[in-house]
Amino acid sequence: MADSYRIEKDSLGEMQVPADALYGAQTQRAVLNFPVSGMRPYPAFVWSMATIKRAAADVNQALGLFKDVTVAGQTISGSQLATAVAQAAQEVIDGKHSDQFVVDPFQAGAGTSHNMNVNEVIASRANQILGFALDAAQKPVSPNDHVNMAQSTNDTIPTAIRLGCLWRIDELLAAVDALGAALAAKSVEFDDVVKSGRTHLQDAVPVRLGQEFAAYARAIANDRERIAVAADRLRRLGIGGTATGSGLNAHPEYHPRMVTRLSQLLGQELRSSGDLFESMQSMADAADFSASLRTLCITLTRIANDLRLLSSGPATGLDEIRLPAVQPGSSIMPGKVNPVLAEMLNMTCFHVQGCDLTVALAAQAGQLELNVMMPIIAHNLFEMMHVLIGAVRAFTEKCVVGITANHEKAYGWLAKNAILVTALNAEIGYLNGAAVAKEAMATGKTIKEVVVEKGLLPAERVDELLDVRAMTEGGIMGIAAAG
Repeated sequence: MADSYRIEKDSLGEMQVPADALYGAQTQRAVLNFPVSGMRPYPAFVWSMATIKRAAADVNQALGLFKDVTVAGQTISGSQLATAVAQAAQEVIDGKHSDQFVVDPFQAGAGTSHNMNVNEVIASRANQILGFALDAAQKPVSPNDHVNMAQSTNDTIPTAIRLGCLWRIDELLAAVDALGAALAAKSVEFDDVVKSGRTHLQDAVPVRLGQEFAAYARAIANDRERIAVAADRLRRLGIGGTATGSGLNAHPEYHPRMVTRLSQLLGQELRSSGDLFESMQSMADAADFSASLRTLCITLTRIANDLRLLSSGPATGLDEIRLPAVQPGSSIMPGKVNPVLAEMLNMTCFHVQGCDLTVALAAQAGQLELNVMMPIIAHNLFEMMHVLIGAVRAFTEKCVVGITANHEKAYGWLAKNAILVTALNAEIGYLNGAAVAKEAMATGKTIKEVVVEKGLLPAERVDELLDVRAMTEGGIMGIAAAG
């Protein structure tokens, strides 16, 4: 085109649009109105909306709702229109035209601008497929009448949020599973490492390093289950509610057929929400899913902090485990190596928990038949999933699988632990045990030495009761030996 722009029209009038842009006037208005972050919509948001448009074209064609149109003396059949829209939508699903989705995530309420961006791109590409140039005076495919047929922003955006999360749910769960498996493998590898337990960051009775890692693996598995359960609720679709939940301008068969067609396109089992009004009013399922990711981050933060603590030092810290050295730790201190993967995971989790707060605040901000804060809910959910997938993978592959145990240091700390006297409680009593521990810590003597000196137990019996490996198995020490 000779000019750098073309003229497009919407209900407010004419707009100058970049000459080669597939989007139209409403998208361009949004670009000008919302120069906020410079960010673009997440691919999940584009993919999910295009999938809805593809399904709608198929369903509405099957219902006979695409009518023939005559443009510039040329008649285009309804079937041709629907096929062109479906083909254009499929191109977007396949990742084409990604540079055409330009609306800032911080935009007008509900997501009308994003919806129209998708409608306009698909309409323009469908017109090209039918042989009409972008600057043609008349074009057969309308963004509103054809691409958006039987739809509203108000039912497509909440549906797209659900589908966009489900698009990457298997990827997220796989990353979480891999972390859990790596921790479980370490629990087996470290099962022979008996060490001092710690509560309140103070010495406690013995545990095995393998038990600590097994507990980490179980916590991750529990969080994985929470995410999967919350994701299942996202399979409840309210597509077909149109503007308020009543389904005005949609065929009575549109909703059930859309659920079926979207299930086919996604290769996942989706279902009706059961109440299209509820689906439009409530963002509770999105908030629930967000909360499950937040809970995972609480667990991940705790584990990352433990690994940083257990690997602290090495000369002046606990130094019971060693994390892989992946990069120099200081620009001034030679030889320093930091727990950078654990630190990265901490930062990721803080960010995700902030996103979750945004989702929670936005989810409670709906009024009556609609929640207009859906664009920021969508952006934060997709952000949470994106950074978690990357962070968990990196943490697993570059940190957890390479952790090694420092047997000597772990046992060295345990040997100095006066709280081992707890194993003698059943025979010498709590108060005697407390006195023994106090004296041992004050004098540097061993528990055995103090107990024998005080005449509380013979040396042989103390040895039987202070079996540190047996202590990690639970029960009352000495019962089996005495019986």
